Formats: sequence, structure tokens, C-alpha cells
Amino acid sequence: MSSESMTAAEKRRGSPERVTMFTDGVFAIIITILVLEIGVPAELPEQSLREAIAETGPELLAWVISFLIVGMYWAWHRDLFNQVRYVNRDVVWLNLLFIMPAALIPFAASVLGEYHDEPIALHLYGAVLILTALLRWLLYGYVMRRPSLLWEPPGTKTRRIGGLLAGAPIVIYVIAMLVASAAP
Repeated sequence: MSSESMTAAEKRRGSPERVTMFTDGVFAIIITILVLEIGVPAELPEQSLREAIAETGPELLAWVISFLIVGMYWAWHRDLFNQVRYVNRDVVWLNLLFIMPAALIPFAASVLGEYHDEPIALHLYGAVLILTALLRWLLYGYVMRRPSLLWEPPGTKTRRIGGLLAGAPIVIYVIAMLVASAAP
């Protein structure tokens, strides 16, 4: 296709490589920050190291859950962008909006690990995860409805299943938040 016959939108399309490299870097930093939030037992005047490590249990559990969730989002992003041939400005911005709440996961996990018996801590964690999942769903929907951005347009069934999988965590997070109100 000659540059004269291309539309303005087609001329602004770019390779997805920079978006994926940037997002990979952000996810690497998120995972690194997650582990840094785990507190190392300080001075041990009245307890043994074993007891101090046992007290980090809620922090370690929040780390494991968060690590797996962040890993899930990274793997999903990788799978989505393996289908993307071109990105436009909208994809770039939707991607930035998707990684914005994902970058808050270490903070929310730290609060949850520190205040594991407070429902508000799980509500904060849940809100961050819901926002991340919602923006994941929006990014997925936008890309899938624009076959010109993809290597191969997906079938209707594939798009629907992908949309359901992108949105399903929202239901799980809402249920967890409701349960946390009753039994933190």
C-alpha cells in the first residue's frame, strides 16, 4: 500500500514492540517491589527468629497471591500482544491505563499483609484488582473490535470467551470483598 493511499489513522499505526517492552519492564518492577514489601524481622529481644518469621505469614500470603495475579496479568498481556500487529494511540493509552492500577498492587498487598484482619485492607486490595481487571477487559475489547490491528481477526466465539475470561476476575474480587466484610 502506498503512503498516498493510506488514511491518517493507518499512518499513525506503529509496531507493538515498544508497548510490550515498556509493559514487560513495568511488570518486572511491580514483581520486584512486591518482594521488597515483605518485612524482614528486626531485633529479636523477646522472640525467636522462628516466631518472627511466622508473624510474616500474612505478608508472605499477600505476596504469593499478588505475585500470581501480577504474573497472570503479564502472561495475558503477552498473549494478547502476540496477536497485535499494529498499535494506535488509543491502544497505547488503554495499555497505560491498564498498567496504572497494576502498579498499585504492591502497595495494596503491603496494606493487606500488614492489616490482614481489617476488612478495609481487603477492600482496598480488591478495588485495585477490580480496576486492573476492568481496564484489562477494556483493552482486550478495544483490540479485538479492531481487526486491522491484529495479525488475524478472531472469531466471534473466541472474542466472547476472551471477554468473559478478562471480566471474570471482577466477579471473584467482588465476592472476596463481600466475604471480607463478614469474615476478615
